[in-house]
Amino acid sequence: MAYEGILLGMGNPLLDISSVVDEEFLQRYDIKLNNAILAEDKHLPMYDEMASKYNVEYIAGGATQNSIRVCQWMLQIPGATSYMGCIGKDKFGEEMKKNSKLAGVNVHYREDETAPTGTCAVCVVGGERSLIANLSAANCYKSEHLKRPENWALVEKAKYFYIAGFFLTVSPESILLVAEHAAANNKVFMMNLSAPFICEFFKDQQEKALPYMDYVFGNETEARTFAKVHGWETDNVEEIAIKISQWPKASGTHKRITVITQGADPVVVAEDGKVKSFPVILLPKEKLVDTNGAGDAFVGGFLSQLVQEKPIEECVRGGCYASHVIIQRSGCTYPEKPDFS
Repeated sequence: MAYEGILLGMGNPLLDISSVVDEEFLQRYDIKLNNAILAEDKHLPMYDEMASKYNVEYIAGGATQNSIRVCQWMLQIPGATSYMGCIGKDKFGEEMKKNSKLAGVNVHYREDETAPTGTCAVCVVGGERSLIANLSAANCYKSEHLKRPENWALVEKAKYFYIAGFFLTVSPESILLVAEHAAANNKVFMMNLSAPFICEFFKDQQEKALPYMDYVFGNETEARTFAKVHGWETDNVEEIAIKISQWPKASGTHKRITVITQGADPVVVAEDGKVKSFPVILLPKEKLVDTNGAGDAFVGGFLSQLVQEKPIEECVRGGCYASHVIIQRSGCTYPEKPDFS
């Protein structure tokens, strides 16, 4: 099977500025743990403060890009994955390009002349993380870039597409172009609920894309928020997963499968009106370094098996393996080679 360019991701490329901070820092900037938000004006000084006061690491990030990098690492086949998004023409943008090429991902960034490369503050306290994204250039992605022949060629080549829900805030038009292509050509289109605020404030954009989704990923908090926004009288994750999987579809080629992670609790998979749950690999608390990227890594590991047409059990096992590796390291990083067999 030809793997070159088999998976295409689109999203918001962000340079993660990652650091262990203290409770006082969180309170001062009104940050809740285990949350993902877009930066407001009150948050803007924190990026410089983190860089000057704390020991920070810079890591190429952004939810979709993390998943694509992890999938690429699991596959160990150069160029199996491609990625599009928007960066600035600056040193952070150059850092991102260098990082992605080293990871073996075929990146086609749009480079914006005016906005700086997007950043994401990753505030870690006791191994738990909170994300505050300052999209900047990532917010400037345009569907014109996608339509350029050299970029659309990546769409034509790919058989699988993965886009985090965060991209709904930037270019819903690009998402629908790819989604419609996937439906018309029997390809697999996948998205992530990504964050409670996406389910709440980008409900319309999410609903337009939902009929095209063959796989929907998310965690238990996002699933419950999705249910609440749609007036479903339940916070039972298994019931919600089934209801999402039964949402009407644009194409009947693939049935929809919902995959919900729950931290240390089992992964819930809903298809055909039935639910299966899969235990995760438990980690002693003292080995937990940082949960940043755990969900993204799970998706990356899952996709690495899916593109090889492995059964769902193997996809979940790949996802659990990848997230298990990532949470024992700082940021969404990994050793040189996986030992997943």
